[in-house]
Amino acid sequence: MHPNPAFRAEEHARHVAFARDRAFGVLAVSTEDAPVLSHVPFLLTVDGLQADLHLVRSNPIVRMLEQPQTVRIAVSGPDVYISPDWYEIEDQVPTWNYVAVHLTGQLEQLPHDSLLDLLDRQSAFYEERLLPKPPWTTGKMPDEVLARMMRMIVPCRMRVDDIQGTWKLNQNKTDEVRLRAADRVHAHGFGSESELLATLMRRT
Repeated sequence: MHPNPAFRAEEHARHVAFARDRAFGVLAVSTEDAPVLSHVPFLLTVDGLQADLHLVRSNPIVRMLEQPQTVRIAVSGPDVYISPDWYEIEDQVPTWNYVAVHLTGQLEQLPHDSLLDLLDRQSAFYEERLLPKPPWTTGKMPDEVLARMMRMIVPCRMRVDDIQGTWKLNQNKTDEVRLRAADRVHAHGFGSESELLATLMRRT
């Protein structure tokens, strides 16, 4: 997380809401060599204390879960390059604005008989955003096909002990300068979700 306190002042509830809405991140587990990373969808509880997810059985992280592991999930939001010319003030340097939230805690493997409930909860959470489309459910799959696919994945639960967030939106600039940069981000920015980032900069 960025050390500048200007970018770390958002409330805990906003970090939770952001991570819960994104519902996708990079799971990292430390090893003696490089960290092992896996890109995972997850369900975060409203209070931010628990995240449920599943992993492909062949994922090396699964083999580490004979005992609970300390892990981190990095959840990325919009990010955009910021040209110093956009500030229209002197002595500035290029930077990158972004939003990110990190969840840290203990990951454990759950009993296999909890997997179907997890899959149903995950699909319901995601499918709700596609309304009015009739939601997909596991009930639409033949029992033997569903059973075969479920043998390939394992359910996991993360007890979230800490949530940290960075909302780097030029809070260290004056309102006039920040809003000027936001206009340029909206018109010319490149990165990811530049329009959303410009909106966040304007609301800061």
